[in-house]
Amino acid sequence: MQTLITQMRACTLCKDLPLGPKPIFQLDPSATILIVGQAPGRITHKKGRPFDDPSGERLRAWMGVDKTTFYDNPRMGIFPMGLCFPGTGASGDNPPPPICAQTWRKPVMDVLQNVKLTLVLGAYAIGWHLPQLKGSSVVKAVRHASDGRDGVFVLPHPSPRNNRWLRQNPWFEQDVVPRIQDTVRQCLGG
Repeated sequence: MQTLITQMRACTLCKDLPLGPKPIFQLDPSATILIVGQAPGRITHKKGRPFDDPSGERLRAWMGVDKTTFYDNPRMGIFPMGLCFPGTGASGDNPPPPICAQTWRKPVMDVLQNVKLTLVLGAYAIGWHLPQLKGSSVVKAVRHASDGRDGVFVLPHPSPRNNRWLRQNPWFEQDVVPRIQDTVRQCLGG
């Protein structure tokens, strides 16, 4: 795992990205929880730490963990589909470059043997981790994986941009979030 981490941190496959390559992830072979999202955003790129923004605050609240647990516990892994900020397009951040997942996803997933819970955020992560749901709406994907079957939950993106979605789908925070929190506690040994 350490060799892979070193190789990923030095990756320059996408050297033409608007802000340049800056792989951002958090991995340890003892990870029991794995958060898989799209790609780091602009704020994450600047700070160099995943989910250190309002989206991260909401994600940690949904998980029932504090910042120290989120960042300092080796059982907490974060591995986006794209390791670097892909730039901004007409309707938000660009999609993660496919070369990233093609290069790094399988070798890393093969090493992560202790993962008991995977939290999946976004269409590209859904497509890779739950190919049977590829192309599904967020509502359908979240509902399908709302019981944590096989140790997987699909979450809407925790961005403040999704406040409307959360208001329209109160069942997620009422019914699914408590299940996520219970599973996170179990995976962290508490």
